[in-house]
Amino acid sequence: MSRQTLTGIRILDLTAVIMGPYATHILADMGADVIKVEPPGGDAFRRYGPARSDGMGGSILQLHRNKRSIVLDFKRPAARRALEKLIANSDVVIHNQRPGLARRLGLDWETVSRINPDVVLCAARGFGADGPYAEKPAYDDIIQAGSGYAALVDQVHGVPRYAPTAICDKIAGQTVAYAVLGALLFRERGGGGQEIEVPMFETSIEFMMTEHLGPSAFEPPLGPVGFNRQLSIHRKPYRTADGWICILPYSDRNWVDFFHLVGKPELANDVRFNGIDARGRNVDELYSIVDAESLLRSTDAWVALCDGAGIACMPVIALQNIDKNPHVQAVGLIESSVHPTEGAYRALRPPVKFGAAPYALRNHAPRTGADSESVLGALGLSAQDLQDLLPLAVPEGV
Repeated sequence: MSRQTLTGIRILDLTAVIMGPYATHILADMGADVIKVEPPGGDAFRRYGPARSDGMGGSILQLHRNKRSIVLDFKRPAARRALEKLIANSDVVIHNQRPGLARRLGLDWETVSRINPDVVLCAARGFGADGPYAEKPAYDDIIQAGSGYAALVDQVHGVPRYAPTAICDKIAGQTVAYAVLGALLFRERGGGGQEIEVPMFETSIEFMMTEHLGPSAFEPPLGPVGFNRQLSIHRKPYRTADGWICILPYSDRNWVDFFHLVGKPELANDVRFNGIDARGRNVDELYSIVDAESLLRSTDAWVALCDGAGIACMPVIALQNIDKNPHVQAVGLIESSVHPTEGAYRALRPPVKFGAAPYALRNHAPRTGADSESVLGALGLSAQDLQDLLPLAVPEGV
């Protein structure tokens, strides 16, 4: 098997649900040896079905491929000893515990660095340890509410709403992945191990404010928080004669071409739309024109017209139709595989492609604790410790 970008890096994954496992999913697909530590009942996210076997739903098959799973019950002293040996033999340790519990579990930097001073320790948690929210529980909905996302929807539609995806979990998961890579490069250059904190709340606020900070960045502010174009109620998919589409003229040339295509060339010289700043100030009127025009043609006709003029457009594609999209098929984004216990399934390959270190499916997502014997047996634990731990390897029915 060809060498991948993180071949030889061992990551101890003490996270659960989506944020942390999404981060280690990225790192595992880059070649890292990810050892996922689960409680006797398994990661809580395993309980979501449907599935052919308990704990092996479709999202698990995607999220936990290229990882190994072991079970440890930290109420048992033998599990604590096993954890210390795992830390000593890992390059990276990632957990998602709040500061107080992390200290009680011995996952604080002071404890972990005594075991392995060269390790990268990443705390992927809801809120930064230095703030008053440090010990608050955090889930994606909580962070969508607190980071400004739900309120942005309120500004546009008059009622706050959550995105129908775990957007903050996955933003933070990607942040964990790049932070770990940065720390590993720092260590490679002689900087040694270190502790990283990735708080979902702060990460999501920075993500949301990138463009919405805008005029309010200045002191005194030059205007309110918010990127005007994105807060227009007319910024939306437009109804066509037979469906829905995104039509997005963007550059000055795009808008001139669009006005000519729809038979309104006089608007190309309208002071309201002459230049990107003017269009931003008059975005409601501008998008209302697109909204009215979109009904006059079919979706396919709009795609042909816009593609021909170099104007960005995209039909609205339902999730259940993504696999039928010709581009998705051409790039091989969705692959079919056969799991040794779960049978045939589909999964998405990593969207990032490394020319010299291509992605490889090294192993399918494991059942809970499927690798406990091989991983724990290699740690040099006492026979008594192994006897105490291995009965927990695959909990009944999982």
